[in-house]
Amino acid sequence: MITASNISLSYGTQVLFKEVNIKFTPGNCYGIIGANGAGKSTFLKILSGEIEPDTGEIIITPGERMTTLRQDHFAFNKFRVIDTVIMGHKKLYSVMKERDEIYQKEDFTEEDGIRAAELESEFAEMGGWEAESEAAQMLDGLGIATTLHEKLMEEIEDNLKVRVLLAQALFGNPDILLLDEPTNHLDLESIHWLEDFLADFNNTVIVVSHDRHFLNTVCTHVCDIDFGKIQLYVGNYDFWYMSSQLAAKQLKDEKKRREDKIAELKEFIQRFSSNVAKAKQATSRKKLIDKLTLDDIRPSSRRFPYVAFKPNREIGKNCLEIKDLTKTIDGELVLNHLNLTINPGEKVAFVGPNHYAKTVLFQILAGEMEADSGSYNWGVTTSLSYFPKDNSKMFDTDSSIADFLQQYSTEDDDTFVRSFLGRMLFTGDEALKCCRVLSGGEKVRVVLAKMMLEGANCLIFDEPTSHLDLEAIQALNDGLINFNGVILFNSHDHQFVDSIANRIIEFTPTGIIDRMTNFDSYINDASVNEIRDKAYAGGSHKVVMI
Repeated sequence: MITASNISLSYGTQVLFKEVNIKFTPGNCYGIIGANGAGKSTFLKILSGEIEPDTGEIIITPGERMTTLRQDHFAFNKFRVIDTVIMGHKKLYSVMKERDEIYQKEDFTEEDGIRAAELESEFAEMGGWEAESEAAQMLDGLGIATTLHEKLMEEIEDNLKVRVLLAQALFGNPDILLLDEPTNHLDLESIHWLEDFLADFNNTVIVVSHDRHFLNTVCTHVCDIDFGKIQLYVGNYDFWYMSSQLAAKQLKDEKKRREDKIAELKEFIQRFSSNVAKAKQATSRKKLIDKLTLDDIRPSSRRFPYVAFKPNREIGKNCLEIKDLTKTIDGELVLNHLNLTINPGEKVAFVGPNHYAKTVLFQILAGEMEADSGSYNWGVTTSLSYFPKDNSKMFDTDSSIADFLQQYSTEDDDTFVRSFLGRMLFTGDEALKCCRVLSGGEKVRVVLAKMMLEGANCLIFDEPTSHLDLEAIQALNDGLINFNGVILFNSHDHQFVDSIANRIIEFTPTGIIDRMTNFDSYINDASVNEIRDKAYAGGSHKVVMI
């Protein structure tokens, strides 16, 4: 068990935490959420001892071992991959190395023999004889091929180093596990492996993640960082979001009778509890939710941007026709005679490990790049709005946000744009900020505001969830679900793709796989998996990467 007692931390005039008291108990997984800059990663560093708080203390049950997901990808370059994983259990690794050094001595003394016997006993008690096989199983589950296990860390790719460090944190059944964005750089299969691992993990897990699907799958509790406090809620992210929104709605409705409110809340708890019964951590979660009282459900003080795309006109019968589209860049064939027809009402997610092909296709369709051959034709009633992966050129201006957006507004009065920015969480003088100084998340919100003002009936999004916090992702997700036009998009967010798309197109080494279905059905379709196995038979990564 780990307890944060009276924790406070400030940087100058900015107060991150003020008298925080929270207890994390075994058998539960706690998801830390909060707006960008709220202090999620900082709180994990306080728990791990990496950062010293201004006041308070972190109390860990004596004898318990805590591990963290390391962020320094180059710290273990001179070590073997398999050894790097075992180093997650510091005491075991220390015993193993001392034992090996004694056995390698040429002048082996009686004292060495006594010490070696002691180390052998410790080594066996800590499961040392199974250490390498356990580490190898973890590496396999995270997509690290057996041929790489004996290599030095400096010999493998950076994205694989992240996975090795994740295996290091998980190794040896730690009592307390701290994970900061563990799904970064993982493919879908590895994420599923991690979800299964954590579902069966009986100790304490505290995790920061922007992946809602992951949080919903593994978390028994949500810890919301807001205004320097941390509020603990039972349930996963979706339960926190839906219950807080319901409570906020009822709080605004002063005319609603209290009895009606109670009935609605009880029905919500019962319905969610029934849904949870199908999840991997069903029993424990259902017990927790069943114990909830109405007072446990409170509105959140967090602000969600307003995202709603309203087309100025309906799309006609013809949206987009692509014929034999081909593009080669730097000698690499990126698009090879691509043929597609996009119809009204379709929300198409482009998936697969070839991310470059998706970006190039979107750039061609948006008119930012020319194809080498082939053609594409938009319907006469189709209007397009494009969200690029790299928006830096768009903000290479000294204009204010308000002036930048004014050019896309049909209203001459700047009050309209200012109120529009307010709904995107740029209040007061924030609307006058210079475009050059905006953060990544602020730039994304401005681009979304631009697209809403344009009123297009076909939207193209190239990884729109990057740089956004959970609130903005949720708002964008809901906005695109409710949009009645055509969407072409790609994203690394599993829930985002599954909840929006009604058509999946995967780029493979031998062509495309095209199915009218949602994402979860697609990845579980046996016929699709058979086609994919053949497409990736040459040794390329066959797992769908979104």
